Amino acid sequence: MILEVAILNVIPGQSEAFEASFQQAQQIIAGMQGYISHELQRCMEVENQYILLVRWETLEDHTEGFRGSAEYQQWKKLLHHYYDPFPVVHHYELV
Repeated sequence: MILEVAILNVIPGQSEAFEASFQQAQQIIAGMQGYISHELQRCMEVENQYILLVRWETLEDHTEGFRGSAEYQQWKKLLHHYYDPFPVVHHYELV
């Protein structure tokens, strides 16, 4: 199992719309091969900042399967216009 971690900085004033769009988008990711679970959390200290944690069976399930899919294009359309700057995504494995 790997953990995808993304810090999401949402454009000020767009948090409510982002959260509504994420409600739709999470259905997309949850249906992908290799998906295990996810959670989105809002930062208490930094306004408009979120962390997205997604557990995948393998790194390739995320980087090749999800990102190479038609579903990812829907995900991008729903969410990517909310970010400034665009998030950096890292992957972690259990030690």
